[in-house]
Amino acid sequence: MSNLLDIENLHVTFSTRRGPVEAVRGVSLALAPGETLGIVGESGSGKSVTGFAVTRLLDTSGKITGGRILFRDREITKMSNAGLREMHGSAMAMIFQNPRGALNPIRAIGQQIADAILAHKKISAEAARAESLELLRAVQIRDPEKRMSAYPHELSGGMCQRVMIAMAISCNPSLLIADEPTTGLDVTTQKVVMDLLASIAAARGMATILITHDLGLAARYCRRVVVMEQGRLVEQADALTLFQSPQHPYTKRLVAASPTATSRVEDLVTGEDRALPPTVPAAPRPALAHGTPPLLDVQNLVKRFPDGTLALKTFSMTMAAGESVGLVGESGSGKSTTSRMICRLLDQSEGQINFNGESISHIPARDFHKAPQRRAIQIVFQDPNDSLNPRFTAFDCIAHPLMRLVGMRNGDALRKRVGECAERVGLPAELLQRFPHQLSGGQKARIGIARAIACEPSLLVLDEPTAALDVSVQAVVLQLLERLRREDGLSFLFVSHDLNVVRMMCQRTIVLRNGEIVEQGESHALFDNPQTDYTRELVDAVPHIEKLPMAAGSRAENSGVGQGPGQRL
Repeated sequence: MSNLLDIENLHVTFSTRRGPVEAVRGVSLALAPGETLGIVGESGSGKSVTGFAVTRLLDTSGKITGGRILFRDREITKMSNAGLREMHGSAMAMIFQNPRGALNPIRAIGQQIADAILAHKKISAEAARAESLELLRAVQIRDPEKRMSAYPHELSGGMCQRVMIAMAISCNPSLLIADEPTTGLDVTTQKVVMDLLASIAAARGMATILITHDLGLAARYCRRVVVMEQGRLVEQADALTLFQSPQHPYTKRLVAASPTATSRVEDLVTGEDRALPPTVPAAPRPALAHGTPPLLDVQNLVKRFPDGTLALKTFSMTMAAGESVGLVGESGSGKSTTSRMICRLLDQSEGQINFNGESISHIPARDFHKAPQRRAIQIVFQDPNDSLNPRFTAFDCIAHPLMRLVGMRNGDALRKRVGECAERVGLPAELLQRFPHQLSGGQKARIGIARAIACEPSLLVLDEPTAALDVSVQAVVLQLLERLRREDGLSFLFVSHDLNVVRMMCQRTIVLRNGEIVEQGESHALFDNPQTDYTRELVDAVPHIEKLPMAAGSRAENSGVGQGPGQRL
């Protein structure tokens, strides 16, 4: 049987103000009908550009400058625009990384799915609407009749991703390309979305290309994996061989940088040239001295929103100085709401928050910037693209809290303090005059951390600080945070859906579901022996490289997913 897709010596070049940049350099690979292939690598490796080249959806500045792409023996690289329009959706489809950004914000989702159907089928609008409803049922959206008239902003990230899947499969394509389809989703939603994709692909005989920086995800769902670095394909093999016996130095670094159920933060391999000072050995969990108040004491915290939604129900916790506590749970569990109330970005409806023995719960969120505790409680946000002012240089971003909360003014003292913070997080001084759009994701994450520690806080609230980072950049950021915690005696409230990261970074973990604490305890004990079905479900949903033999065997063989010709292990 001939291949469904053949990529031969592909080169893709982008025109930039600094001249041409070759993003893909001589990539060759093949995909059999029904096969599931993973493409892994870090940002800038060329994996997404390869996917966009296959669908001919490259940005206007990007051009295929060499090689060819054959789909069912037809050369896509020479196909007319009319031919491409006919092929998109009916023969190949793509699921994009940011579903909300890909969906039309002013058009109901039922209409958007119908649009995709009507573009390739000569049927009535009523029939297209009926098919749209059936597709929403197929992707297991709750209340599909109601969701037909909903808009993207009214749906969760997981729901929007299901809508994208419904649109992608609406015309039964032979090839589905999923570009980072679970970025930003919690572990259980990620598993639901990926299991759904795998089952649909198996039932319809679709070949799938999964583009991801999550090696655990590729290990769980792909029979064969290729690794890209700086536009080149550096290694490919079946998943079992690739992740258990990587041959290329880059693949080895990726595997060594990926957190597992037994990883220690100091053992993660970063591959960075700019080495940070060594992480000091792990210290035992801080204990409260007799009669000493905890740094943070939260009692019976409740949050009701104006629409009547009860987002948090009687949440209580304490934290010692220097302690790191993880807060985990699905999207909508209340963990971000909790963290924002603790750092006074959001008012609570009921309950008490005591910090360093003093109540701060009576201070309205709008006035907390005036309170003396403001500088002692800082937050590092999930997405630095949203939290950094695009009009500020890196220097300005770090200097802003010093000027606003400490009262520093432009001068030698401010420049010295900003320079010290930049140096502590490993940010080169020459980058301080750059704007956020001129920096990498890892560099922007460092700015967010430098800004947070500038005022010498006691408590850092970390809201998914590594969710969108590549594994090696994540390793750098985690090691940096752990070093700062130990050197400065910082306390962390670590909000995350990555349970492997929480296990490494936090001495204790609190599990939230629907606004309530369902389990809490010492992190390793909690993850190794969960006491509730919900915690067990969270732990089981985490994809692990080290559990590959079971995943690559029983799951895929039983479902038939990813078993293209010659792909059985």
